[in-house]
Amino acid sequence: MKFQAYPSYKASGIEWLGDVPKHWETKKVTYGFSRIGSGTTPKSDSEDFYDGDIPWVTTSELRENIITNTKVNVTRSAIAAYSSLRLYPSGTLLFAMYGATIGRLGILGIPATLNQACCAFSDPTLFDTRFVFYWLLMRRPILISLSTGGGQPNLSQDDLRQIRISIPPPSEQIAIASFLDQETSRTDQLIHKKKELIERLKEKRSTLISRTVTRGLPPAAARAAGLPENSSLKDSGIEWLGEIPEHWDAKKLGYGAYLQGGYAYASEKFDSEGVPVVRMNNLKRGVLDTSYASCIAPENCLDDFALTEGDLLWGMSGSIGETGSLGNFALVKKCDLPAQLNQRVGRFRIIDKSIKLCFLHYVIQTRLFYDQVLLCVTGTAQFNVSSEQVQSVKITFPPPCEQTAIAAYLDQETAKLDALISKVEEAIERLQEYRTALITAAVTGKIDLRKSAV
Repeated sequence: MKFQAYPSYKASGIEWLGDVPKHWETKKVTYGFSRIGSGTTPKSDSEDFYDGDIPWVTTSELRENIITNTKVNVTRSAIAAYSSLRLYPSGTLLFAMYGATIGRLGILGIPATLNQACCAFSDPTLFDTRFVFYWLLMRRPILISLSTGGGQPNLSQDDLRQIRISIPPPSEQIAIASFLDQETSRTDQLIHKKKELIERLKEKRSTLISRTVTRGLPPAAARAAGLPENSSLKDSGIEWLGEIPEHWDAKKLGYGAYLQGGYAYASEKFDSEGVPVVRMNNLKRGVLDTSYASCIAPENCLDDFALTEGDLLWGMSGSIGETGSLGNFALVKKCDLPAQLNQRVGRFRIIDKSIKLCFLHYVIQTRLFYDQVLLCVTGTAQFNVSSEQVQSVKITFPPPCEQTAIAAYLDQETAKLDALISKVEEAIERLQEYRTALITAAVTGKIDLRKSAV
């Protein structure tokens, strides 16, 4: 899609913005709304204030969306008790001012009250609300960078009131917002479809690994590796595992390997320079990332916890699920060394020739392995498993030569799938960059959209 610039421009008076179309104005956002305010949180221990019929918005509900319902409602008694608990009309623009959701946006599709972390831009006089929505979306990274506070970044209402916006005529604002509604929706649909494709590819990868480590190689791959094809099956004796090839065993992981836990290095010995200490957040689903690792001085390193090339690491604590730290893993490469193993990160050690580390690398990626681990977890705020519990997980034990062939086959096939996933992720990144650039160009007047009204 090709766009044209406006016929003539003038200086905006804002250094970063540069020139704007000649007929646009530049004003503070306060000139364009009759009311800019916030809300509050009624006392939670009062039964008179909650479970009413008046929607109450928190920043967790701001997702660049139209808000048509809320998780919590308040009562008219709450509004009467708190002068700051105002009812804002449908069409009010909301901006999250602090915390983990800082910068998130939403537009009320219903009249509602707000908590104190939402800044409301209400009753517009010069603005089309959707136009300002896109303007704030465009400026969000900069606004967040201007926030104060350490553990919790914070923007105040006064910070937001100082925002200066270039203002097209009302009809032009509507045309720009309508165009962006249409184009961002189209782009978002494309991104959504590509994310669905990634999920299907990941599921295919997971299924491939699970099937291969429990049933063996497909006939063509077995033939190429010089192994028997279509082996007869037998009952594994494990209900959830079912049948396995007749010449395989199924037993506890601990018969072939153990999980060595790391060392609890004293926090006061950590520094920004020295030898990296591998902790839970350095495990990245197969890859070790020590870019931001804490370090210790070489003289404080311990030989028993020094990592070596080819080590298979496994997370023993933390959150659970696909992106959780419990069960996260990494293979140590030469470029990752030297490095030390911290507590709650385990290293698999082979103790019997009946198991190959390359095969175990794929076994630990299966749901069959992970689901058994989850049966052992302890803790509430943070889940934990011990080395002994992990070693009690039952897995398949093909003959060692077959394990090597399975690992080689999966190396090849998962690499193909990973390459496809990477290409789709790159396409998503390009679409997101296009979306951001289009919004910026539209709301700052770099492209003329007056004939693009929908």
